[in-house]
Amino acid sequence: MTPHSITTQPVTAIPNDDPHRKLVVAQPDIDAPLPHIGLVGDTYTILLGGEETGGRYCLIDMHIPPGGGPPPHRHDFEESFTILEGEIEATFRGQKRAIRAGETVSIPANAPHSFTNASGRPVRLLCICAPAGQEKFFEEVGVRVASRTARPPELDKAAQAAFIKKAIDLAPKYRTELLGP
Repeated sequence: MTPHSITTQPVTAIPNDDPHRKLVVAQPDIDAPLPHIGLVGDTYTILLGGEETGGRYCLIDMHIPPGGGPPPHRHDFEESFTILEGEIEATFRGQKRAIRAGETVSIPANAPHSFTNASGRPVRLLCICAPAGQEKFFEEVGVRVASRTARPPELDKAAQAAFIKKAIDLAPKYRTELLGP
């Protein structure tokens, strides 16, 4: 067991149910209020944020078009991806590996990583970040789009430069370090 395993915690009574927390059912293809965020050419739909999970984690439905994916980065929280459709090429500490539909990859906190959709079809994956907070970075740096599969608007050179500056400036606030293009 690792030091953070639930079984290494001191044995205490389970707290009472918090009636203020509600059951949440996220339907990314039909829920109008779900935020669909365009970011680096991808679309991220926030299914569950820290508000819904007591800050424990966030869950993001990611639509990655061919050639899409985030640039190299790292952050001080855990992140995992489950590929629902398609295949990505994940780079972890400089090593590349194909991750296919039905597979899950777990990225330890602080490790440099990125991924790319190297196929000719869109990829769909679920991303969990624990604890929550990364969804707020996406909302602050990205732009709202109409649906889970809507492409973000194309950016001209000036808009791209402004986006990159904004992402670099905001990254430390969200415990993230951008490592390059």
